[in-house]
Amino acid sequence: MYTLKGAEFQPKHFGWSVDGKVATITLNQPERKNPLTFESYAELRDTFHKLQYADDIKVVVFTGAGGNFCSGGDVHDIIGPLTKMDMGGLLAFTRMTGNLIKEMRNCPQPIIAAVEGVCVGAGAIIAMASDLRYGGEGCKTAFLFVRVGLAGCDMAACAILPRIIGQGRASELLYTGRVMGAEEGQSWGFYNDVTPAGGALDKAREVAGKLASGPTFAHGVTKKCLHQEWNVTIEQALEIEAEAQAICMQTEDFKRAYNAFVAKEKPVFEGN
Repeated sequence: MYTLKGAEFQPKHFGWSVDGKVATITLNQPERKNPLTFESYAELRDTFHKLQYADDIKVVVFTGAGGNFCSGGDVHDIIGPLTKMDMGGLLAFTRMTGNLIKEMRNCPQPIIAAVEGVCVGAGAIIAMASDLRYGGEGCKTAFLFVRVGLAGCDMAACAILPRIIGQGRASELLYTGRVMGAEEGQSWGFYNDVTPAGGALDKAREVAGKLASGPTFAHGVTKKCLHQEWNVTIEQALEIEAEAQAICMQTEDFKRAYNAFVAKEKPVFEGN
């Protein structure tokens, strides 16, 4: 079994902790509102790739230190150098950031974003690419690429965001770069729930614990189908889900649920 627990895995560019079956990633440059750098992008990409093979981690919580989620790409470490790159260098960078989102969507573990304070630029993209999002009151989310002269089509924003909040709402945020408040984000479906300020991480961990104690093999199948079925017909989706559900019906967790129901007990899932 490949493991990401213990001292053998210690990322250099973000915090990493494991409690039972739940891992927490913490962007931890609070004095700068947790910006991303070339190095942290790459290490996050590689970590989510490794999570595909980490049988001991069942859910991932993504958060930021110091009351903010993430301020996006660092102005001095990323934006400045980008203005001096040729096309080859720029494409290498944009493909690398896109690969972070690809690895987040491909790893079987549900990813839960716990958002407080500032959540902008690439930080908003990371929250968007997570499976569930919980925001603290007063958090501010903005896809502000247009403010620095760039298009809103960054790291699959034009593909994923409309599926979460709708085409018209996504268009407004991506064209204007304006801030979406916590309550607005909840009413639009971006946030699954809004907590009192400072409570998003506790909420995310509560939900993560529930998911981690559930049929985690089946959760991975759900995530895979949610991702795969974006561009298929209903007929294709029906066949994909028929095959996926038949596989889940072969698991021990399915048998445990049945036996518990017969015994009028709560099932105890083990993820196999």
